[in-house]
Amino acid sequence: MNATPASVQTSQEAERAEVLYRVVNRVAIVTLNRPAALNALSHAMVRDLAAVLERVRADDDILAVVLNGAGPKGFCAGGDVRALYQQATRGEMLGVTGWRQFFVDEYRLDYALHTFSKPVVALLDGVTMGGGMGLGQAATLRVATSRTKIAMPETRIGLLPDVGATHFLASMPTEIELYVGLTGVTLSGADALYCGLADICVPGDWLDGFEARLAQAPMHEGDVTGALRRVFDAPCHVAQTGTLEAHASLIAQYFERRRTVEQVVQALQTDFADEAAPEQTQAWRKATLDALAHYSPTMLEVTREALLRGRQLTLAESFRMELGIVTRTIEEGDFREGVRAHLVDKDRKPRWAPATLPEVRAERVLHFLASPWRSGDHPLADLGA
Repeated sequence: MNATPASVQTSQEAERAEVLYRVVNRVAIVTLNRPAALNALSHAMVRDLAAVLERVRADDDILAVVLNGAGPKGFCAGGDVRALYQQATRGEMLGVTGWRQFFVDEYRLDYALHTFSKPVVALLDGVTMGGGMGLGQAATLRVATSRTKIAMPETRIGLLPDVGATHFLASMPTEIELYVGLTGVTLSGADALYCGLADICVPGDWLDGFEARLAQAPMHEGDVTGALRRVFDAPCHVAQTGTLEAHASLIAQYFERRRTVEQVVQALQTDFADEAAPEQTQAWRKATLDALAHYSPTMLEVTREALLRGRQLTLAESFRMELGIVTRTIEEGDFREGVRAHLVDKDRKPRWAPATLPEVRAERVLHFLASPWRSGDHPLADLGA
């Protein structure tokens, strides 16, 4: 995409800029520009995005924002987890370059998008995971495509679905929320539309010409959102049924809210032993068991409780809860081991502590859910005030 960097730079600097910015027909197009890393968010990107957002907020000539990702593969693959791992390994928690400040700044950015005074469109084309979901789910219009791959896969590396996920996943039925949040399953555009994580789903190539349509759109201040929807909504759609809808009855059967993750696994194991079950049913049970058997036992149970609590919390309260859990799991939980096993050494053999779900004590779960700060000392104490 042709774009202008977020600040005045030389042409060489512009090529290296991680956030690009241009205005088309009174709409700011903000592009995440790390295509080689699937536009994963660095701390510098988070700060640049926050600065661009304030620039747009203060400019009365700009009516709306479009968020997209550079390159053909994805909107945003999440936060730069390797960088966070390296900071945590070096003990760099505090200060402007510390790992905790990344989460504080990221959550503030997400909250600012959720509460932004102008319409925001997010093009969730291709890979949209973790921190990318934090940005995308804050949008007024969330556009999924036939190429969309959405997931909140944090439990795989010993974290929890954060960036407001304990709030925005609560818009779906409890059983589906628990399934999506615990297993980190990858969802298609059709799945996203079905469960309320997208507002429209269009063919992937429909977005290729969006700037030309945007340039010609009548942008009236009284109906900006409607005008944007007409730009991005395709004239025809191919009816699709995602795997989420196809497995809705199984999800409701196993992910009942009163079950702990250990009980979910026990039920799946019992029924998986039924060799007479349909092949598709058995395939789903196996895939679900494989996920729950290999992810951090502690964070699976912590995530379940956090998702259930999030259904009763405001957005700001969810961000505060998530920051506390993230802080504890990076300082004393499974995060570093999960990243080491899956992204650094890549031996795919994390040594979780404890190693199994039956070993996870209720007291341990509650410890992770207890805030490390008194209410007034929380780094996000002023959020929503």
